[in-house]
Amino acid sequence: MASTRNIHDRRLADAWATLHAHSTEGLPLDPDASRLAFADPEFLLRRETRGIRFQLELLKPDLEQQAMGIENTIVVFGSARFRSDEEAAAMVVAAQASGDEAQIRRARALARNSHYYEKARAFGKLVAQYSQGKEPRDMLFICTGGGPGIMQGANRGAHEGDGISVGLAIALPMEEAANPYVTPALSFKFHYFALRKMHFMMRAKALVAFPGGFGTLDELFEVITLVQTRKAKQVPIVLFGTDYWKRLINFDVLIEEGVISEADLELFRYCDDPAEAWEMIKEFYRL
Repeated sequence: MASTRNIHDRRLADAWATLHAHSTEGLPLDPDASRLAFADPEFLLRRETRGIRFQLELLKPDLEQQAMGIENTIVVFGSARFRSDEEAAAMVVAAQASGDEAQIRRARALARNSHYYEKARAFGKLVAQYSQGKEPRDMLFICTGGGPGIMQGANRGAHEGDGISVGLAIALPMEEAANPYVTPALSFKFHYFALRKMHFMMRAKALVAFPGGFGTLDELFEVITLVQTRKAKQVPIVLFGTDYWKRLINFDVLIEEGVISEADLELFRYCDDPAEAWEMIKEFYRL
């Protein structure tokens, strides 16, 4: 049995060595019928093999999180554009020096919202500190989209609370690397938004949505829809930043027009303080 396993490992190593040599030596990965299928990027990137890529994006993060003992997560969404107080202040100074009015307005808006970064950071730290010393099945881990802004704030807080955290990044032209506070072994990158959103929900025990743009809204309403339609179990959904969310979305209109029921508004709660958000989650699970 051991001999067979060693032969198998050798074949895998040889396949990887061939692929690596092409990469480091700048050799083109042209179609090659003799290349092992799983070590053939040209084959794996064909339209017909999309289903295989779906499966790989499902399996890799799942297996790695299992290996690291990640069973329960608290997912934090929010704008990738918000910065820490220090960074936001520096951006305002740089914008003022440029004399560009549009740049100044944008920098001031981001500075006005930097407190959300700091609150996401404080929330992440609370979660990490709670999990210290707990049995693996009782631990909660921060999970974000792995990018900058609110996501970085939450991962940073978890890091400062001596915890590990997950980053589910998406391959985008404007975001090439995960933020530096994601635990390296739990820093994943996705091509497909659908698989990424599935992973957000697979281990989620709560969702905290900070102010954000289209991406945040997409992720928030995906979760609310899954819970409303009972395709997913009910979890605490916290809309952090009451003024922002109530100005952005008038949910009462949906009731007035008959497109949701009044009870659907009980699927989420508003909050403005990191400790209060954490208490809401603890209350739901009686922690």
